[in-house]
Amino acid sequence: MRASSVLEYLASRFSVHGIFFREPGAPDPAAAVPEGRLDRADVIDLPFHSKGKLARLVRNAGRLARNRSPLIDRFSGFASRIEQCLQGRNYDAAFIEHFWCAPYVEQLRPVAKRVIVDVYNVESAWHRSMASSEGGALGWAHRRFAEAALESERRWFPRFDRILTTSADDAKLVQAISKDAKVTVYPNALPCLAAPPRSERCEIIFSGNLEYAPNMQAVRFFHRDIWPALKSSRPALRWKILSRNAGAFLDLPASDPHIQITGFVEDAVAVIAQAQVAVVPLLAGSGTRIKILEAWAAGTPVVSTTVGAEGLEYRDQEHLVVANTAPQFSAAVNQLLSSPSDRHRIGAGGRRLYEERYTWPTAWKALAEALG
Repeated sequence: MRASSVLEYLASRFSVHGIFFREPGAPDPAAAVPEGRLDRADVIDLPFHSKGKLARLVRNAGRLARNRSPLIDRFSGFASRIEQCLQGRNYDAAFIEHFWCAPYVEQLRPVAKRVIVDVYNVESAWHRSMASSEGGALGWAHRRFAEAALESERRWFPRFDRILTTSADDAKLVQAISKDAKVTVYPNALPCLAAPPRSERCEIIFSGNLEYAPNMQAVRFFHRDIWPALKSSRPALRWKILSRNAGAFLDLPASDPHIQITGFVEDAVAVIAQAQVAVVPLLAGSGTRIKILEAWAAGTPVVSTTVGAEGLEYRDQEHLVVANTAPQFSAAVNQLLSSPSDRHRIGAGGRRLYEERYTWPTAWKALAEALG
C-alpha cells in the first residue's frame, strides 16, 4: 500500500522506471502495477530460500556470525544486475523502498540527481522492540541484529538526499542516528475510500501478514491470553483473521471452529467493516500499522496496544481504545461488544481521522516536499 501510494504520485508527474525483486515462483510484480504507471520495468529474481525452521536457523546463524541483519543480507549481491538496469539512463530522482536496499545508493547516485530512501521501519529499533518482547536465544539474536542494523544505518543514512519515515517518532530515531539527515515524515495512508456498509456481525477481526514476526507474536498472545476469556463470556463470538499467509496458524481453525482465516480478499476494508471490533494486540514493531488505517476507513472500532498504535496521531477513547495487558485488552473488547453506542462513537472517530490525515492526497504533500 505504501509503495502504491508513492508510485501513484510519481506516475502522475514523471516517467517511472521500476526495478522489482521477486521471490522464486512469485508472479511478475510489474503485472500488478496498474496500466500506465510504469514506462519501464525490470525484475530481479531472488535466490530460493527455504522457509523451513532448520534452514532459517542456519541462515540466521550465518548472518549473526557475519554481523549482517537478515533483510539487508537477503537483498544484497545484486549491484551488477542493477547497474545493467540503469545503464545509459539518467533520473531526476531515485526512490529506494525499504532500508533493506539502502546499499544500492552507490549504483543510483551516479545516474540520479537525488536519491531518496523510504524507511518503512527503523530496522535497529524494530529488532530492539522484538528483543524486548522475546526471551532466550531469540531475544539475544534480535539484540545482535539490532546492533548490526544500527551499524548499517549509521553508514548509509548520511548518503541520502532525503529519508522518508512513517511517523514523527521514527523521524526522531533517524536523526538520533544521523544528526544531519534530511528527514520527511511521509505517513502511511490509504486511497480515498467511501465508507463501506457495516453489517456488525458477531465477530472480531485481526488483519495482517502471518509471516511477519510481530503479527505472529500478536496472534499467539491474543490466542493464548485474551481469546479464551472472550470466548467463555461470549460463546457465539467469532474471531476472523484476515491474512493471505496463514503459515503456521492453519491449525487454529481446525482446533476451534469459532476462528476463521480468510486467505486473500479483494477488499480488506469491506471485510473489516463486517466485524464489530478490530483487534491489534501487537507487542513489538516499528513504523505505523496499515491494519489500523483500514479499520478506521471501515468505521470499525479498534482496540490496540500502545505499540500497535505507535506513530499514529490518535486520541485514546476517541479514535481507538488502548489496552496493554491481556485483562485490559479483554475488558476493552468486551465493553465495545456490549455497547453499540461506544462502537459507533469510536468507529466514527477513527473514520474522521482517516479522512482528515491518512488519505493519499493528504500524504502526498510530504512527497512534494521531499522532491523539492
